[in-house]
Amino acid sequence: MTDVAPPGADTDTHPVPDPARDPGALEQESAERDALAGLLHVLDLTPRPGDPDTFVGESQPQPWGRVFGGQVLAQSLTAAQRTVVPERPVHSMHGYFLRAGDSSEPITFAVERLRDGRSFSARRVHALQFGRPILSMIASFQSAAEGLDHQAPMPDVPAPESLPTLGEHYAGLDTADARYWTRQRPMDLRHVEPPIYLEPDPERLTHEAVWMRAVGTLPDDPALHAAVLAYASDYSLLEPVLRGHGRAWSEPGLKAASLDHAMWWHRPGRADEWLLYVQDSPSAQGARGLGIGRVYSRDGALVASVAQEGMVRVPS
Repeated sequence: MTDVAPPGADTDTHPVPDPARDPGALEQESAERDALAGLLHVLDLTPRPGDPDTFVGESQPQPWGRVFGGQVLAQSLTAAQRTVVPERPVHSMHGYFLRAGDSSEPITFAVERLRDGRSFSARRVHALQFGRPILSMIASFQSAAEGLDHQAPMPDVPAPESLPTLGEHYAGLDTADARYWTRQRPMDLRHVEPPIYLEPDPERLTHEAVWMRAVGTLPDDPALHAAVLAYASDYSLLEPVLRGHGRAWSEPGLKAASLDHAMWWHRPGRADEWLLYVQDSPSAQGARGLGIGRVYSRDGALVASVAQEGMVRVPS
């Protein structure tokens, strides 16, 4: 569950640091490697001895002590993937966040094998802490098949290289809020519209686009790339709700949390290459806001679609 604010293993593909380079750049590279290693570590679930359908995972440390919703989504998907043959990749998942998770405690992932048909497999996963579910998710997997093919076109937006990183956008700010929002994450996020972490969008748009990719090279495992994409899809999907009402994540008294999350994978895509996350909010009411997202590869292929409703309570 995403709390008041959204968030939001080393591989041999990373370059060896050059001692002659700028110390700040070396420190940034080290922080990126640590962040990506931390993500890969929590996705490397441990099977429970004697039980092929139960796994245990750790959590990324969080300043507010609650598990990041994208993390438990990605771990639940990983657990389900462990019980399905690799030739049958995930095509959809639907999950409900039931309770806030404690990031200092391990999470148990119990997989139920609902069906294995000729083309499709279905799995239910309960993510458990203290014997109670914090997330309940169903995922479906499909063998490759031919059929009709069309997609919504990718919008024309500036290239990611032309956009500032969060650190560059907030350069010179040394407040607690700025340090939190510019902390190193395993994903590089570059907003097409100005980010709303510290200040609202004066245009009050109900849509936005964010380029994203992992900060380092990932192993060539499609299941891992699907899990990392699920992880990243929870970073910003409620932002169009806040943006459209002139709110910022750092506003005192703002409370937001993911309630559910649905995702459909359409075409292959790598999470360590630039992906454009196009987001829109068609509705907000009753202290809830709906976010709809589409994820495109850089060459314009529609990789995935996402939907999430969240609780959004603003100070009176």
